[in-house]
Amino acid sequence: MFAPERTPRERRQALRDSLASETITKLPGAFNPLTARLIEDIGAFEGVYVSGAVVANDLGLPDIGLTTLTEVAHRGRQIARATNLPVLIDADTGFGEPMSAARTVAEFEAAGLAALHLEDQVNPKRCGHLDGKEVVPRELMLRRITAAVRERSDDAFVICARTDAAGIEGIDEAIERAKAYADAGADLIFTEALYSESDFAKFRAAVDVPLLANMTEFGKTELLSASTLQDLGYNAVIWPVTTFRIAMGQTEAMLRDIAATGTQEPWLDKMQHRSRLYELVRYEDYNQFDQSVFTYSKDTYSTTFEGGGR
Repeated sequence: MFAPERTPRERRQALRDSLASETITKLPGAFNPLTARLIEDIGAFEGVYVSGAVVANDLGLPDIGLTTLTEVAHRGRQIARATNLPVLIDADTGFGEPMSAARTVAEFEAAGLAALHLEDQVNPKRCGHLDGKEVVPRELMLRRITAAVRERSDDAFVICARTDAAGIEGIDEAIERAKAYADAGADLIFTEALYSESDFAKFRAAVDVPLLANMTEFGKTELLSASTLQDLGYNAVIWPVTTFRIAMGQTEAMLRDIAATGTQEPWLDKMQHRSRLYELVRYEDYNQFDQSVFTYSKDTYSTTFEGGGR
């Protein structure tokens, strides 16, 4: 009950198998463990994504490299423990330089995660869809990837390399970086902040390794459907902040309505019902377990815990 039925190794291999299949791997973002449980329960997704921006924003911080490895690993562990699906997590720039990237891999493997992605931005990083970001020299990113690959203890753990170069140095440079990152051992390439369907097609035609597309809202990228990306030849897609934005948007609207009217009653039909929540948290399973091990008669309690010789 308290751990996934599938081992970390099994979940990592499931992600690798999905990335190698002809069907695109769909990874919605989870901003907490229960959202990850919901993603699994729906049954239409191959994995879960944990956004670094969401982890930062959930702490009331901007996404500018302020979160620590410990904070992100802790949230990743909580989410990975709540689902049988593989979890891909955002590792920003590796929380430092190449040796820090190696430690990040070790921490995330120990947390039960299936994959991480490292990016080639200058540390501290910026949101990939904002102006003002910078990328490190290609050679430094290659050292980050090499360190991560060398530290990996489970060869099924997926190391993804993200390049932000397209919006800074142009798509051709981003393509060349992607090829170099794959040669350094990256299993998957994250093409950040491409603008249009034609950009995605150009990248796919030039890079012969698995590719991940980011369909985040309110950014620089044209929103494409999973089926369109699959037709373009992409292997994975993330919706990193969608669940968080929906939750925060609806919560703000509800709070403003309560402030104005003094009641939440008009919102009841929009809420997740208590019975559905209990399904997701497996209330009945815990209740049965509790009754089987903690419900004792007075005589049993006295014999077992008050000097009964056991």
